[in-house]
Amino acid sequence: MESTPGDDRLWPGRVQLALLATRKVAAVMSVRTAESVAPPEVGRRAWEPLPRRAGRPGPAWKRSSGVSVRARWGLRAASVLVPLALWTVVSMAELVDPTFLPSPLAVLEAFAEMLGTGLLLDDTLASLGRVGAGFGLAVAISVPVGVAMGTSAVALALLEPAVGLLRYMPAAAFIPLLIIWLGLGEPSKVAILLLGVVFFNTLMVADAVRRVPGELGQAAATLGARRGEILRKVIWPYALPAVVDAARINAAAAWNFVVVAELIAAESGLGYRIIRAQRFLQTDKIFAVLIVIGVVGLLIDVVLRVLRDRLGRWTA
Repeated sequence: MESTPGDDRLWPGRVQLALLATRKVAAVMSVRTAESVAPPEVGRRAWEPLPRRAGRPGPAWKRSSGVSVRARWGLRAASVLVPLALWTVVSMAELVDPTFLPSPLAVLEAFAEMLGTGLLLDDTLASLGRVGAGFGLAVAISVPVGVAMGTSAVALALLEPAVGLLRYMPAAAFIPLLIIWLGLGEPSKVAILLLGVVFFNTLMVADAVRRVPGELGQAAATLGARRGEILRKVIWPYALPAVVDAARINAAAAWNFVVVAELIAAESGLGYRIIRAQRFLQTDKIFAVLIVIGVVGLLIDVVLRVLRDRLGRWTA
């Protein structure tokens, strides 16, 4: 049956032809869709199923897994005894001139001699006093400034550029200026420690405060806490362990700077004892003083670590 132009009616023959064309188009589209979605089979490697593991799945990584308490203490002892044994072997074999590398026994004798005369104790107390003054001032300044930078955008924008600039200036480079400004006495030595610690500790405290989750402060504010209460009861307790950790790290830097300060125009202290032994080529005394500095620093670190664990036991 023929249709005339302008006739929009669907005649039976046209209906069948349209249905047939629609089915063909749908079949072609379904094949193309399946080809584009399905992975190519040609050249694909036949992967074997993963083996089943016995037992319950554990954590992907754990720091102390597989190491007992006894083994940890054994490793700690080995970290000290193995270098000491190597030192003893090298000195007994005389691979190095004893003038440059004294034996452990010679160092022990030099330690006993200085301890017997009282010089070592006096020098240790002098250095401890300088570290206590300089490091204590640095902590007293850096903690409130760091807290302000960590909690206030205004304080952060105002202080961070200056602190970031000053921390890259070596404290030892300030020694000539400090001698001119403060003289050769104790204030210049304490100032070197202060400059060497305060800027690093400030930035570390600010970073510890910024790491406090904001949800804690928002929850406290929802319960009616004011800004000061959030700072005292939420932010400060949460950040306190990290603040103590920052002090632990910078305490080692304080010992470095006290030795530098005592190398110049000092009459006591462990740094002064080192430079005095160097003048007479007494390397055994230098080694003895270095070991004393390491032991005292380690004891301070242990004390601060215990303090950190007690203050931040809820974060463990």
